[in-house]
Amino acid sequence: MSPSAITALVGLREVAKELEAGRTPTVIHNLITSRAVPDLLQAAGAETVRTRVGHSFIKAQMAEHQAVFGGEHSAHYYFRDFFFADTGMLAAMHVLAALGSQPHPLSALADAYQPYVASGEINSRVADVSAARARVVEAYVTQQGAGPVTTDELDGLTVSHWDSTPQWWFNLRASNTEPLLRLNVEAADEDIMEKVRDDVLSLVRAEADDTPEEQA
Repeated sequence: MSPSAITALVGLREVAKELEAGRTPTVIHNLITSRAVPDLLQAAGAETVRTRVGHSFIKAQMAEHQAVFGGEHSAHYYFRDFFFADTGMLAAMHVLAALGSQPHPLSALADAYQPYVASGEINSRVADVSAARARVVEAYVTQQGAGPVTTDELDGLTVSHWDSTPQWWFNLRASNTEPLLRLNVEAADEDIMEKVRDDVLSLVRAEADDTPEEQA
């Protein structure tokens, strides 16, 4: 079960408790969690806040919005009722409770919360981070080689084609400490995810001395 699926599952359970108490719930998620997270939580009546990647950003937004729950792609889960702190134990208890309340195996339960296909985080060591990023911007944003997209730079470069078909988005972020670019891709199906992943990586790794790093 992916961290994004757990974020959605636990978030929905915490949201339900808040709604029963007559409060409007807010849930925090970072920008490389699955699109399923805000989709499911907003449909359930929650407000969602998208943040940069990193514990400090999640914690700051948790406190600012008095959020009932927060989740990261890296399997860290934050609870308002646990001093806004990260605890995997409470998240695990939520998953076990959800599993025990229905007759299906964990794999079937997980499928309900992970409808899309993700690449995972892929690191590329590049000779020139700025030049590699610029090649991606030129192809996807300037020339719109994949069609009309929306972009933002909340944390790195996020390019989204989610409001059109085929549905996909990717985020490309530079490491703060190494000459690495980190790529995350999500799409509505496997073929589209693989195509976007491979196309972006070919741009990032276009230089002869660019070498791949191990996938996270």
